[in-house]
Amino acid sequence: MTELLTLTDLSLSLESRVILDKVTFGVKQGDFVTIIGPNGAGKSSLLKVIVGLQKPTNGSCQVASQTRIGYMPQRLQLNEMMPLSVETFLKTSQNNKELLGVVEKTRIQKLLPLSMHTLSGGEYQRVLLARALLQQPNLLILDEPAQGLDVVGQNQFYHLIDHLHKDLNIAILTVSHDLHFVHRASRNVICLNRHICCMGQPEHVKSSKAYRDLFPHDIGSEILPYRHDHDHEHDDIQTECCDHV
Repeated sequence: MTELLTLTDLSLSLESRVILDKVTFGVKQGDFVTIIGPNGAGKSSLLKVIVGLQKPTNGSCQVASQTRIGYMPQRLQLNEMMPLSVETFLKTSQNNKELLGVVEKTRIQKLLPLSMHTLSGGEYQRVLLARALLQQPNLLILDEPAQGLDVVGQNQFYHLIDHLHKDLNIAILTVSHDLHFVHRASRNVICLNRHICCMGQPEHVKSSKAYRDLFPHDIGSEILPYRHDHDHEHDDIQTECCDHV
């Protein structure tokens, strides 16, 4: 499959503090990769480097020429004194031709006339997702997309992402704290704590010592109904784990 993104020994330091240390991995067409890690592990900083909002200190981040990135940040700061409907907000994106199709895919038809300032958490996240999809990406990058949603909202949102992944045949790279969803939605998981502690297929990562050291209180996946159906073939992915955190 086509390589869309390649990180090689990527490091980032800010004010003499190491944020990322020699991070190496790639994302191919059709991949679904989730990055997990504790607070302060460098997850959001890594995504900012990938989308060009932050320059790495060392190493490289190679985005292939054919890669089109759609980026969904955790949240956008909007001026609450400025009236702004969902439809107007989406039309400010560069590509308006696909607006109706994206609105239908993300199921936000009824939200178009509403103010951005009155949306619920789940509605707001769907609108941000629609905005990212307007770039017609083949690599969708999501930073904590279900943050602040309740269990039902998280479940619905991950169903939507999984559907888009299959329907559009796009690669997805996401950061998440929702460990109970990660192992259902992802093909590959990367455990990050400034460096990569462990990476590979979800079932292998979850059984590793590095994962258990990072998440000793993982509540498990039995509490939620969502399940990613593995009705596809996986590439041979080598599980790599360090022996420390």
